[in-house]
Amino acid sequence: MGGGCNKKSCSSSSSSVKVLLFIVPLIVVSGFVSVLAPLSSNWFFLSSYPWLWSSSGLPSSSSAGTTVSPLTKESENRLDLVVVEVHNMQDEAISDDSVLNRSSTPPHAIEPIQAQANGTKGGDIDYTSMSTGSSNIVPPMNESNVQLLKARRDYTNLDRLEAGLRRARAAIKEAKQGNQTQDPDYVPMGPMYRDANAFHRSYLEMEKQFKIFVYEEGEPPVFHNGPCKSIYSTEGNFIYGIEMNNQFRTRDPEKAHVFFLPFSVAMLVQFVYVRDSHDFGPIRNTVIDYVNVIQRKYPYWNRSLGADHFMLSCHDWGPEASRSTPHLYKNSIRVLCNANTSEGFNPTKDAAFPEINLQTGSIHGFLGGPSPSRRPILAFFAGGLHGPIRPVLLEHWENKDEDLRVHRYLPKGVSYYDMMRKSKYCICPSGYEVASPRVVEAIYSGCVPVLISDHYVPPFSDVLNWKSFSVEVPVKDIPDLKKILERISARQYIRMQRRVVQVRRHFEVHSPPKRFDVFHMVLHSVWLRRLNVRVHNDVDVL
Repeated sequence: MGGGCNKKSCSSSSSSVKVLLFIVPLIVVSGFVSVLAPLSSNWFFLSSYPWLWSSSGLPSSSSAGTTVSPLTKESENRLDLVVVEVHNMQDEAISDDSVLNRSSTPPHAIEPIQAQANGTKGGDIDYTSMSTGSSNIVPPMNESNVQLLKARRDYTNLDRLEAGLRRARAAIKEAKQGNQTQDPDYVPMGPMYRDANAFHRSYLEMEKQFKIFVYEEGEPPVFHNGPCKSIYSTEGNFIYGIEMNNQFRTRDPEKAHVFFLPFSVAMLVQFVYVRDSHDFGPIRNTVIDYVNVIQRKYPYWNRSLGADHFMLSCHDWGPEASRSTPHLYKNSIRVLCNANTSEGFNPTKDAAFPEINLQTGSIHGFLGGPSPSRRPILAFFAGGLHGPIRPVLLEHWENKDEDLRVHRYLPKGVSYYDMMRKSKYCICPSGYEVASPRVVEAIYSGCVPVLISDHYVPPFSDVLNWKSFSVEVPVKDIPDLKKILERISARQYIRMQRRVVQVRRHFEVHSPPKRFDVFHMVLHSVWLRRLNVRVHNDVDVL
């Protein structure tokens, strides 16, 4: 019959078809494997070029702000980061002249410490160029491979989070070259910012997508609690603020960019430490036990070795508490008032936290001061012997000059805050630790801060250009303090004083929090450092 075939020709044709059916899938599968071989993994890394605000870095020792000591090779090797491959940062909108979080500290040396089980390198997939449920790759003619392809199309929550961060990086970099974004509340501008456009875009991206999961384990008063009426008040205020927040807090850990460890070091010192025992063991064991609990109960700590987790402390013992668990110290984001680079504070991954002494729990009555023309005193300081710097200051200037009012104890009837409001400059020397509440007190009263501190990273230095509204004086120059301040022209002082008033909004404490205030600036510091970390899923390859 027409179109038919005999048995022999049918058999021959059938054999050919079988061969083709055997070979073609092999070719397709081979091509498919070669395309998708560098699959993502659950390793993470900090980018080779951390997000940078400007090419100038943090202020040098010759300007206001801080000198950040370069990392030694030994300190680089202490970073226990798990990494298989560092990818092309241009694909991530990251480059030497990118826009966030620059310090004078060189980038980390990223060294592999663990290989994948299958021996392949960890690759990165451009999730922003893919959409769920579609693919331009021809699927192999094999059921298991079809299932794998389907799995590749069904991106996880983590994939989507990382894609959102990728878009945020690109938007921030683009904003650096673009026009100022409009904002109904506040538009950052002026020399107080390292890059006002980049900061504003980053802040808006944070508001749009940043989510934080607060671990619910732990009981007050040590967990989910903190002081709100003391020199450590910012610690308690942040814990309360984030737990009450509906915009940034998520109850679903699968939607979280970062994970908060809600213990208060100040409360650990009060309730766990045995006074005068000099035994840090109980605090250390409490932190270890807590991390062990969340490590066993949740997959997120192990997934990144703590790199997308953060702790927060304004107590002097905060850095020591973070050393309880190696990954907490080396990998996690540590938000610390005691931002001392000589004691391991790393501005690339750690964030400086302003120390604010809220004696009444509120800033009411502490904000504002007279204009520059109504400030007759050149500089002011009052405080006891505390640490190595203040004795030098008091030795040279205590009660020796009417222009530099330096006192160990204020005369009877003289108000500390009134003296700040009458002074052009407020001297802020370190105590035993680098942070001092006098910095924020000066800003509140419209007094230009004079920072006398070694190895201190001022708060929000990746955003704020401290040299534009403060003065840094090295300890060795304390004898020349008056000459240094008198050399600043009246015109320059007026500019600095106005900038102090303008940046004050970033240090104000509000309940509930307001946009761009200290609560949101702390969140933004964590957001910036999360942009430096990429966390990957683990997907088996063929």
